[in-house]
Amino acid sequence: MNCPYCHRDDTQVTDSRLTPDGTSIKRRRRCKYCEKRFTTYERVERIGLTIVKRDNTRQEYSRDKLRRSIEIACTKRPVSADQLEEAVNDIEAELFRESASEVPSTAVGELVMQRLRELDEVAYIRYASVYRNFADLEEMREAMEGLTGSPLGAPRDDSEDDSQPRGKARG
Repeated sequence: MNCPYCHRDDTQVTDSRLTPDGTSIKRRRRCKYCEKRFTTYERVERIGLTIVKRDNTRQEYSRDKLRRSIEIACTKRPVSADQLEEAVNDIEAELFRESASEVPSTAVGELVMQRLRELDEVAYIRYASVYRNFADLEEMREAMEGLTGSPLGAPRDDSEDDSQPRGKARG
């Protein structure tokens, strides 16, 4: 395994453990040359899954493309690399659980939105705005209201959580 920092191939595994979902092995490595540490994942390479796009073109499934789309939605959000990896693993496991050789891209998009909705609401709205291609602000408002369960602009009931400051006092 080449070091991502100095590109030497003399690295040592310092720790190995199974990921929580049991689909891959997470390995901590240390470069013997530059002493930097990094993480690698070992997983079974699955073959034979084709994504059918909306225009009926077909494209080979790409884990990297799936991960990139989720990373973009989660940019500058409090989502850890481990949470991202777990989300990708969960979505991928669901795709392969179906045992179909072809999966519509809409099914992939729905799985991503479902997982992002659980992970981070802002990331969900970001992804949904691109995936659903909202025609106008009203469609986006409806999607956001679906998250909160109340109309946007309606006063929030914050009486349950008095531990958070409400803003600066003016004086």
